[in-house]
Amino acid sequence: MADEQEIMCKLESIKEIRNKTLQMEKIKARLKAEFEALESEERHLKEYKQEMDLLLQEKMAHVEELRLIHADINVMENTIKQSENDLNKLLESTRRLHEEYKPLKEHVDALRMTLGLQRLPDLCEEEEKLSLEHVCRVTNKSIGTPPYVPSAKQRADLGIPKSPRGNRMNEIQKIDKLCDLSQYFSSRMANLPRLY
Repeated sequence: MADEQEIMCKLESIKEIRNKTLQMEKIKARLKAEFEALESEERHLKEYKQEMDLLLQEKMAHVEELRLIHADINVMENTIKQSENDLNKLLESTRRLHEEYKPLKEHVDALRMTLGLQRLPDLCEEEEKLSLEHVCRVTNKSIGTPPYVPSAKQRADLGIPKSPRGNRMNEIQKIDKLCDLSQYFSSRMANLPRLY
C-alpha cells in the first residue's frame, strides 16, 4: 500500500514537472521573441539617432550658410553705400570744376574774340565724356537716381531763357544750342590762326 502511494506521488510529481517544463518552454520562446524584438528595436533606434544627427548637422550647415550670406549682404550693402557716397563726392567735385572752368573759358573766349580769333571748343566738343551732362547721365545710371537738374541760380547763370509759362528751357537744349553756335563760329573762323 505504501508502495502504491509512493508511485502515485512520483507520477504526480512527473506530471507537474512536465506541465511546468511546458510552461517554461512557452515562456522561454516568448523571451526569445521579446529579445529579438528588443534587439531589432535597438537597431532601429540607433539608425533613427544617426539620421537625426545627420539632419541636425545639415541644419547647422544651412544655418551657418545663411549667416554667411547675411554677413555678405551686410558687407555688400555697406560697400555700395560707401561707393555711392564716394561717387556723389566725385560728382560734386566735377560740378565744382565745371563751375570754375566755365568763367575762365568765357573770359579767354572774350579775349580771343577781341583779337579776331575763334573761341575755344566746349568740353562737349573736345571730348563727350568731359561734359557735365555725360557725367550726370553715367552717374545716374550707376546709382539709379533722377537726372541732375540745375538749380534756378545755375540755370540763370547758364542764360537759359524762360518759356512763356515762366519755366526755363531744359539744360540739354541749352547745351545743344551752344554746340550749334560753336559749329557755326568754327566754320566761319576756320581760316584764322589758332594760338593753342
